Amino acid sequence: MKALTAYLSFDGNCRQAMSFYQQCLATGLELNPYPDASGQPSSDPAAKIMHAQLMRAGAPILMASDTPQPGSVKPGTNFSVALECDSVDEAERVFAALSQRGEVRMPLMDTPWGARFGMLTDQFGVQWMLNCALRPA
Repeated sequence: MKALTAYLSFDGNCRQAMSFYQQCLATGLELNPYPDASGQPSSDPAAKIMHAQLMRAGAPILMASDTPQPGSVKPGTNFSVALECDSVDEAERVFAALSQRGEVRMPLMDTPWGARFGMLTDQFGVQWMLNCALRPA
């Protein structure tokens, strides 16, 4: 395991919330908006955020995004545990173990950002996001 981080979900106000947390915690902030219609990162200052992270000493300490499904965020359950795995084998093993008697929300799959990624809710109702960077061939 490389890292375990809290991941927050917002319903369109991720930019505002993460900017607030940045000021409160005196950290760096990286914002990556969802792509525009041409597939490029949106330059619209009101664009929803696909991924944001507060950074301290070069490492993320809190991550977040706007959910693509408006109205799906429920206060109090709008967070996941994000696990960055060392290998695809580790990601598959941990994903299978955590999903026992749970619910797979997105199976592990290769992503456009060059990772194997999946989401699940474990048998205790905790939401997990597993990510593993794929090594270039």
